[in-house]
Amino acid sequence: MGEVIVRCLLANGVVAAQDITVSDVAASRREVMNKEHGVRALSNSRQAVDGADLIVLAVKPRDLPQAMGEIGGTSPQQLVLSIVAGASLSILREGLAPSCIVRAMPNMPAQIGEGMTVWTASADVALEQKEIARSVLRSLGEEIYVQDEKYIDMATALSGSGPAYVFLFVEALIDAGVHIGLPRRMAEKLVLQTVLGSTHVLERGDKHPAELRNMVTSPGGTTADALLQLEKGGFRSSLLAAAAAAYEKAKRL
Repeated sequence: MGEVIVRCLLANGVVAAQDITVSDVAASRREVMNKEHGVRALSNSRQAVDGADLIVLAVKPRDLPQAMGEIGGTSPQQLVLSIVAGASLSILREGLAPSCIVRAMPNMPAQIGEGMTVWTASADVALEQKEIARSVLRSLGEEIYVQDEKYIDMATALSGSGPAYVFLFVEALIDAGVHIGLPRRMAEKLVLQTVLGSTHVLERGDKHPAELRNMVTSPGGTTADALLQLEKGGFRSSLLAAAAAAYEKAKRL
C-alpha cells in the first residue's frame, strides 16, 4: 500500500518524485521504487524521515514496534500518517513521540484510484496538516474524516476487508454461471457488468437497496426463488457475522 500511495500521489500531481523519499529493508524493493517511480529509496528509516513534512507509516502490524523504534522521536512539527491496521492514536503517540498523527484505513481499490479511506487525527494536528493528509488520501479515491477514532476499526471491517467479500461473491456467482452451463468467459462478463451496473444504480439514485431489490423481484418469479435460497443459506447473517469478526480482530491487533 505504501507504493500505491506513492504512485497515486505522482499520478495526481500532488507531489513531485524528487520530493519523496521511501525506506525499505529489501534492496529489490528500493530498486523498484527508484527505477519505476523516480523516488529516493533508502534502507535507513531514520534518514528517510529526516526533515520530512509528512511521514507515511505503511508497515504490517507485526512490524510496527520496530518501525516506531527506528523513527521515534521525530520533530513534533512533522505530520505522521499511519495506515497500520489496529494501531490506535495512543499507541502511535507513545511509540513515535510526535503528537501530530493521522490514522487512516484505506482499502485495496486504492491501487486504481478508486479506494475508500476513513481517517481521523490527533487533537494537535493543525487544520493545514489535515488538508495535507486529505490531499494525500484523496489521491487514492474517496475519503471520510471522522472525529471519533472508534469508527476506524469499524471501517477496517467494512471497507478495509470489504473488497475480499465482494471478490468472493463475484467468484461464487461466476462459478454458479459455469455450473448451469455458461462458458466461463461469458459468465465473467455477465457477472462483472451486473455488479458494476447495479453499483452505479445505487450510487446515482436515491432509492434504498431493498427498494431496488424489490424492483427486480417479480412475485413468484426466478429472482424470488433465487433470493429464497440465499435466505435459507444464511446469506445476510453470514455477511453480518463476517464483518463483526473482522471488527473484533481489528480491535485486537
